[in-house]
Amino acid sequence: MKAFTQLHALVAPLDRANVDTDAIIPKQFLKSIKRSGFGPNAFDEWRYLDHGEPGMDNSKRPLNPDFPLNQARYQGAQILLTRKNFGCGSSREHAPWALDDYGFRAVIAPSFADIFFNNCYKNGLLPIVLSEEVVDQLFRETEAAEGYRLNIDLEKQTITTPGGEAFVFDITEHRKHCLLNGLDEIGLTLQHADAIKAFEAKHRAAQPWLFQSV
Repeated sequence: MKAFTQLHALVAPLDRANVDTDAIIPKQFLKSIKRSGFGPNAFDEWRYLDHGEPGMDNSKRPLNPDFPLNQARYQGAQILLTRKNFGCGSSREHAPWALDDYGFRAVIAPSFADIFFNNCYKNGLLPIVLSEEVVDQLFRETEAAEGYRLNIDLEKQTITTPGGEAFVFDITEHRKHCLLNGLDEIGLTLQHADAIKAFEAKHRAAQPWLFQSV
């Protein structure tokens, strides 16, 4: 998993509340358990003017010019700014996979659906909760200034605007440690690899009959 320490990046606004996981990555694209390849179909039904199916050449599909992610000023954005209850609906882990594969490293919203919120941390994506008032301010500033960028410092737990205004966000120490060090659940387990091997050797020596082939 990619470590997250600091990010100075372009912001893309998605001014919609209650965006569900089927909108983030529609069900017809859930054909793989790999974590890559979902980016071209992130927000597929809003992003394209036709109906997408697996195997289609997305580069030849007509884009919706009114969808923010298709606008030139937001190309290359790594921070998604959106509204309350983002990631609601089904529990599919493909949703953070699609956002990550698109290029987003952080999502800012007033609230998130619980399962999506937890899945973000497991995949190196930082979900940041800020008040609706602050999110409103960031929307206004993003739309008013082309090339609007925010600086996110995970160690300090701050978001800083181009004007120098800083906002503090909450994160548990465990989640912060995992993101700073790029550790998913497997990575956390492998930190104890020596202890696991020692236990297995002791267990094999104490009960060798359990390991005999039939």
